[in-house]
Amino acid sequence: MTTDADLVFLDGQVLTVDPDFTVASALAVTEGVISAVGGREDVTPLIGPSTRVVRLGGATLLPGINDSHLHGCAFGLTRPPLSLDVGHPAVRSLAEVAVAVREAAGRVPAGEWIVGGGWDPGFLDECVADPSRLPTRHDLDAVSPDHPVLLHSFSGHATWVNSHALRLAGIDRDTVAPPGAAVVADAAGDPTGLLLEGAQALVEQALPALPLETRTAAVKAALATLAGLGITSFTEPGLGPGGDGISRGTLGPATLDVYRRLLDDGELTARVGVLLLPAGMASTAEEFARALDSLDVPDGTDPRLLRILGVKVFADGIVPNRTAWMHESYVGGGCGSLCVGGGTDAERVAAMGAMIRHAHAAGYQLGVHVTGDRAIDTVVDAFAAAVAEHPRPDPRHYVIHGDFLGARSMKALAGLGFGVNMNPTIKWTVADMEEDFVGPERAAYAWPYRDAIDAGVRVASGSDAPVTFPDWRQGVATMLLRESKGTGRISGPDQRIGLAEAIRTYTVDAAWQDFAEDWKGSLEVGKAADLCVLAGALLTADPHDIPDMPVLLTVMGGRVVYDAMPV
Repeated sequence: MTTDADLVFLDGQVLTVDPDFTVASALAVTEGVISAVGGREDVTPLIGPSTRVVRLGGATLLPGINDSHLHGCAFGLTRPPLSLDVGHPAVRSLAEVAVAVREAAGRVPAGEWIVGGGWDPGFLDECVADPSRLPTRHDLDAVSPDHPVLLHSFSGHATWVNSHALRLAGIDRDTVAPPGAAVVADAAGDPTGLLLEGAQALVEQALPALPLETRTAAVKAALATLAGLGITSFTEPGLGPGGDGISRGTLGPATLDVYRRLLDDGELTARVGVLLLPAGMASTAEEFARALDSLDVPDGTDPRLLRILGVKVFADGIVPNRTAWMHESYVGGGCGSLCVGGGTDAERVAAMGAMIRHAHAAGYQLGVHVTGDRAIDTVVDAFAAAVAEHPRPDPRHYVIHGDFLGARSMKALAGLGFGVNMNPTIKWTVADMEEDFVGPERAAYAWPYRDAIDAGVRVASGSDAPVTFPDWRQGVATMLLRESKGTGRISGPDQRIGLAEAIRTYTVDAAWQDFAEDWKGSLEVGKAADLCVLAGALLTADPHDIPDMPVLLTVMGGRVVYDAMPV
């Protein structure tokens, strides 16, 4: 006896993303899994009186999107009304940031923190006109004399505060920044109000703890936004005592508890994989080992909905802060450094290797934030050393970001069976500014998708939200076009990839990163019914039009979590 399907899709482009990238026209879902894929004749026998039949009318059905590097709680926290929006296009100048802060100060009782984020010097008029002009406390002091103000940059690797916040945090000219970090100072030696990398923790520790209700509201808001974008899985990269710059120091065990409660209450509308963050930037190898060994890893949840995948480690910073560790110097000098404890490069390399070996030997998957080419080579060498010292089956370690991943490390990653998690929407956002830091040739090369895929490296894509908005459609367009957000200028056309390759990075290859490609990530019989319907024919769309193609329906495990299908 045949069981009636719960959902049947007819008359569309069904992109299965199977090994042959087969395109079908119909699909059926029964009890949360895909029960048929093919043509109308394959699914019609499964239609019963309770079956919902979705007539695609030429729309595209593809696997649910897996944003494989997305700070879910932080994304919710950095969006109104939980945070002041000082990102582009909400503000376009330092003067407009000041106006937004003044208005916020008028709504908040004196003495309470004003927290916001999203500012990007590449989209602030004064900074664009003069690249040496960066935000300072003086831009905020006049409009917020009675409030401490903390504004995260779009990247999460810099924080801009006013004088009131510096006083509360006890930061002055004598404050020493952690390794690989900076308390930016003016010519007189006084803090300007900019804190980079691990120095952000110096002020974040002065913030009041977030109540559970606020964390829950943030995660729920994020889940609702993601459902509307067709995202059915994401990796939450950094829950734990280490915190990170994006997190306002809040992404610890309490946030993991929020996910567990939402799962228990049936409100988790996306599958969540978690990287734990045992220790923050600038930790020593000994501090990292103690923190890792003391982690309380919870169990008892459905691992297909909420799973601890591994641990995250920070190796260096980012290019716009000149904190990514590079082989060649930046324009204007300096090469950055590793952001782990140690007084010399050699000591920091040894510490990085010890951290990776310890986590690998403990059985964790490792995701390592690393952007500069010298830092990437260091991390990949440490991966190889850890595997040689402690062989274990299929650990699937990966490089996070990999902006300047070079040929040597690509070959090594492919040989080890490891991966890289790249960020096309960050490429889109920063392409216009990076030449100021690394020159035109290196800027064009950044995020080398073509070379990595050709080298046999498994490549997944993530937004790093809230660094960028988690719009995979823009990510796909960027992988195809390599055009910048600000000017539309082409940056590295030789690193373009094809549509099928781009979709794989957001689906089946992202599922590989989750150890889950055997049960999700493609539209094949027996796999989880995680689906996304996109208006229009994606296969023949002009890449410039892809970001504007509406998501019409999102299904996670056979459950409709977003529905904008025409009646």
